[in-house]
Amino acid sequence: MSNSLHELIPALQELGHPRIAVVGDFMLDRYLWGDAGRVSPEAPVPVVHAHREEDRLGGAGNVVANLVGLGAKVSCFGALGDDASATLMLDALEELGAETSGMERCGDRPTIQKIRVMARNQQMLRVDREVSQAITEETEAALIKTLCATEWNAIVLSDYGKGTLSASFTKAILEEAQRRKVPSLVDPKHRDFKRYAGATLVTPNRLEAEAAAGCSLDNLETLAAEGEKIRSTSGLNALLVTLGAEGMFLMAAGEQPLHLPTAARQVYDVTGAGDTVIATLAIALGHGYDFELAVRLANASAGLAVAKVGTTAVGREELLHMLRASTPAGKILCAADNTTLQAALSAFRLEGRRIVFTNGCFDILHAGHVRYLRAARGLGDVLVLGLNSDASVRRLKGEERPFNVVEDRAEVLAGLECVDLVIEFEQDTPEELIQSVQPDVLVKGADWRGKGVAGAEFVERHGGEVQFIDLLPGRSTTGLADRIRNR
Repeated sequence: MSNSLHELIPALQELGHPRIAVVGDFMLDRYLWGDAGRVSPEAPVPVVHAHREEDRLGGAGNVVANLVGLGAKVSCFGALGDDASATLMLDALEELGAETSGMERCGDRPTIQKIRVMARNQQMLRVDREVSQAITEETEAALIKTLCATEWNAIVLSDYGKGTLSASFTKAILEEAQRRKVPSLVDPKHRDFKRYAGATLVTPNRLEAEAAAGCSLDNLETLAAEGEKIRSTSGLNALLVTLGAEGMFLMAAGEQPLHLPTAARQVYDVTGAGDTVIATLAIALGHGYDFELAVRLANASAGLAVAKVGTTAVGREELLHMLRASTPAGKILCAADNTTLQAALSAFRLEGRRIVFTNGCFDILHAGHVRYLRAARGLGDVLVLGLNSDASVRRLKGEERPFNVVEDRAEVLAGLECVDLVIEFEQDTPEELIQSVQPDVLVKGADWRGKGVAGAEFVERHGGEVQFIDLLPGRSTTGLADRIRNR
């Protein structure tokens, strides 16, 4: 992820608020949380002492929750029972701010419920309450009428095979999306993907893709060949196969296949991860991003979703935080790569963050450096650190320096929480880099006061300020080197 980190952050921040329609099988997920400390005397099963119940939006409802969390405006279309669970579902959707006038209440079917018994974050049992029969022709006609009368910039078909998305209804939805020339995305359940002909993107997991292909897809070469065959023969614009721990694999018409390794740091629960993926794809494509950027954002979202327990939504701010903190390597740039640098700076400025700049060789990191950098970071919201290249250090400090190569110095500095970006520069002074960064605050050690700080005039002329920080006495790289020699 680090290679595209500074592309994803501004892309996420610049997402608008497209109107996304979600149609499909809406479910209510009920969680019974408790502890399992003994075995039942009635049967060899654990006894869960329940101490908390929680209702969450599941199925298409979880897609809605993720879309709202990512900043979309959402209209919902589905069939609910005429029961208390339907009321809970509608209340939860409306509390999110979703439009629910397209939700039909039916007397011939219950609202789908998935009841999960959880003990210490582990699922012990699941009970399903559902009827998977097709919705009536009257209900389908009402949904089509409302759907066609509603404004939307993209549409998600969340198909769990519970009867909402019949073949005829699916065909009518996709034809309406084509007529509007907007993206249509399908989370499929049926093995015949010709049912989804004309869709912009279909997102099966590996098992669903294997069912559609009729063979095992246990390696990327087979997946690429069979996946492209599925895509072309089914009349799909693109096919994205989610591979769990192996990431995602995209096949799009006229483009090279793209494999993205997983972005997950730790997997706790994959429940609802597919909903997070398709929601992120929908808002990205609805905003106008291309397939590759949309899939990279979705891969990052999935990494967050599987690190949580149960069906849960991923928010835009949460995803932004994860992207920034993902790896120290993502903080390290080169001044010569101005495009990536400006993208990173734009991401900070879009949030109104105050940018602080300082620079140095930081050859042997010591307590004086750390205190100085923490103090510098405290003068704003973002600390950008200019780091002298090896050649620059030699010109300034002598041929025996630096003791540590620039790659090592950069990695150590990027590991500090107070440092947000590390930028290597080749010149003897950071003047050019400072003009490129245009910081709000330029920071130097107090020993530079009155000596003419590089970039100070530029910063002040552009409305910024120059600050000096007292140094910790007796700490310096030169002093450390001398003590080591003497010993």
